Amino acid sequence: MSNKKSGGANFIVQGSILAIASIVSRIIGLIYRIPLISIIGDIGMSYYGCAFEIYNLLLLISSYSLPLAVSKLVSQSLSNGSRRNAMKTFKGAFIFALISGSVACLIVFIGSKYITATLMKTPMAVYALKVLAPTLLIVALLGVFRGFFQGLGTMMPSAFSQIIEQIVNAIVSVAAAYHLARYGTEYGKAFNDSEHYSAAFGAAGGTLGTGMGALFALIFVVFIFQVYKPVFKKQYRKDTLRNEQPYRDIMYILIATIIPVLLSTTIYNISSIIDQGIFKNVVTIQGYDADRIDELWGIFTGKYKTLINVPIAIASSMAASSVPSLTRSFQAGEVEESRHKINSATRFIMIIAFPCSVGMGVLASPILRLLFSDSSKIAALMLQAGVVSIVFYSLSTLSNGLLQGINQMRIPVRNAVIALVLHILFLLLLLFVFDLNIYAVIYANSFFALCMCVLNEISLKKHSGYEIDLKKTLFIPAISSAIMGVGVYLIYKLFYMLLKINSISCVISIIAGIILYALPMLLLKGLSEEDIIRFPKGRSMVEILKRVHLL
Repeated sequence: MSNKKSGGANFIVQGSILAIASIVSRIIGLIYRIPLISIIGDIGMSYYGCAFEIYNLLLLISSYSLPLAVSKLVSQSLSNGSRRNAMKTFKGAFIFALISGSVACLIVFIGSKYITATLMKTPMAVYALKVLAPTLLIVALLGVFRGFFQGLGTMMPSAFSQIIEQIVNAIVSVAAAYHLARYGTEYGKAFNDSEHYSAAFGAAGGTLGTGMGALFALIFVVFIFQVYKPVFKKQYRKDTLRNEQPYRDIMYILIATIIPVLLSTTIYNISSIIDQGIFKNVVTIQGYDADRIDELWGIFTGKYKTLINVPIAIASSMAASSVPSLTRSFQAGEVEESRHKINSATRFIMIIAFPCSVGMGVLASPILRLLFSDSSKIAALMLQAGVVSIVFYSLSTLSNGLLQGINQMRIPVRNAVIALVLHILFLLLLLFVFDLNIYAVIYANSFFALCMCVLNEISLKKHSGYEIDLKKTLFIPAISSAIMGVGVYLIYKLFYMLLKINSISCVISIIAGIILYALPMLLLKGLSEEDIIRFPKGRSMVEILKRVHLL
């Protein structure tokens, strides 16, 4: 029993390591977006966002599923006692990434003009998209290395490489955007359009940082792999399974695992690019000004999505760590342990998602002013309208990974297709019937994630026997977040009234919010001693809470 608890604790700790790295990366991303937006503006962010939507789609198709698939298969091989097959899986995945990444790179580079101008109605995004093309190959190879280490049960290489990637990305993005925006101003004079060319070239500078960041992260994980490789080879002789699988079988299993993961992640994430295509075409028909459309989309991608993706990244990290751990338990027939891990991961995510959602809703305008110097009403309203999607996307992202971890690979695909069809119909209804403009996209995104949540939870219950604990997982975090929300709002108003300084008032209210959320969670028994121990430094936290009689 102790071993199981230890395994469960390690599962949460490993997920926490990746989650912390993701938060740090997102914070770095937030920080560098501030000067980037000031350099290229909201219209430039629209070009930047358009290029990234296309890049992300091709990345999903070519390599996004690789880390999860590789980690699952490596973990499965190790649980069967075969390190040789684990290494063969890595080599097969590397060849797959090399081919798929190269093909995706060529498609984007050659077809960039048609894609941006004809399909996405954003022709000036072509420069940013061309610069992004080589990154598809780099990220594909990077994903294989990350998946290999995650399959071994360590998230450290992935975590450190994420931080390195984002630091390099931040430095290069801002510097390149600044210099290329100035070049674009001069270049645009020949066409009497310095403003748009400056924004377009600046956006290309921003995407250059993405490629350089991925390249440095790849160099880092290759170095770690080379250091670790001799150790791994020495362990070959300890294999309990002597029968090696031929590469043909390895590639078949790899592709058979990648395809369902690929389909589910592609369908799950393709809604963004569909949203942009539908939104820009419909509002153009409705007579909205092209620059206004680009400005709204720039706010949506550059500010709204940047902020809500910070807490959602935690769910992605927990999903990544859950798959190899769940696979090992499921392969061993440990039904109760599998359910326990599903419950631990789900509660961990909801404990974080609820207060983030409420906090961003209450402090929408102060946060936008603090980070982006944006006091506009529309940006704040967009954030307030969409914060509920943090909860839905966090839960649906995690549950996708959990279903894949218990070998239900096809179910997330089916659920994503159903949710996507409903999402498109709902978006069209909001645009044509209610004329909600950019808010239609925000509400439709939340609706899509809600559909995924419901469908995935039904599937998890059916195939694992896990049933969500409504009280501890949903109700108590929701009530505690509501209490926190009221307190944070009042504290911000009080300090802003006294100091007239947004930044200080915002930071104080956020710090107070952590305490105001933790207290009702503990008093309402939303967190037990066992739960807290599973967090990093959990035992130290338990000792402190016992001293103040909160446990």
